[in-house]
Amino acid sequence: MATDRSHLPPSIDPVAARRWAGRPHAASPWLHEEVARRMAERLGVIRLPVQAWAHWEPVRGGLAGHDLVAAHYPGSRCFRVFDGLQQAPDATKKEATGWWRKLVGARASEEAVARPPEASVQLVWANMLAHHAADPAALLADWHRALAVDGFVMFSCLGPDTLKELRGLYARLGWPPPAHEFTDMHDWGDQLVAAGFAEPVMDMELITLTFASPQRLLAELRELGRNLHVGRFGALRSHGWRQRLEAAMDEQLRAPGSGEPLSLSFEVIYGHAVKAPPRHSVKDETAIGLDEMRATLRQRNRNQRSL
Repeated sequence: MATDRSHLPPSIDPVAARRWAGRPHAASPWLHEEVARRMAERLGVIRLPVQAWAHWEPVRGGLAGHDLVAAHYPGSRCFRVFDGLQQAPDATKKEATGWWRKLVGARASEEAVARPPEASVQLVWANMLAHHAADPAALLADWHRALAVDGFVMFSCLGPDTLKELRGLYARLGWPPPAHEFTDMHDWGDQLVAAGFAEPVMDMELITLTFASPQRLLAELRELGRNLHVGRFGALRSHGWRQRLEAAMDEQLRAPGSGEPLSLSFEVIYGHAVKAPPRHSVKDETAIGLDEMRATLRQRNRNQRSL
């Protein structure tokens, strides 16, 4: 039976996405840490209590950012979610857990898991992760499943204006795109609602990074991720192609006639949403428990008194 892929991002190669997700990361990219710092500043305006939280892919998301969230919720339990632990044998799981402890130091209140227990956390923190998801609906479903009712998700990812200068350069040279397409923030809001979240709040900012040389720019991009586009080059490029790319960058990514650094744009999307109580589906016959009915009536009476 054919699989319905209409809900999947049209430009992401799922095989390449799985390979990138399973790749070990020894350090957090600078840009991810900076975005995590900016996202952590928003925690101060959220008054919802957090007894436990989950950090999806903490090394990719930012180890310094992890510490900022932990400091904001001292005493809270934390689940560090590593996708690679899901299919890993027991020996590999122990190795991964030991590696994490050596990297950031052991905390008694933290546990490495493939998925947190259902409805176990009040906060899901996922920094600069979602734009690499080949199946974002499944990722959002995992977040929703982990959250308790009235818990909230905070996430960030790259938006469609990211690398617009490099995309233009590749197009002028007649090459395939340098990166897969990134989802618009309004579409992320729609997907949050479809996944069962309520009150989604989306916003974005444009960050411009400058680089002294094409070599430094390319090294930074390799730290941030990989080109997952289904139409990317099908094989490794030659040394001559690399030289042509660097020359084109030197010419086209600087301000005309200046010795200014090369610059690239990164659109960063921030999202926040709450897991609302489940709603009763409308059927020919619906069974509702007596205690649940009483709670619903009490809530309705409170709402009427507040009008």
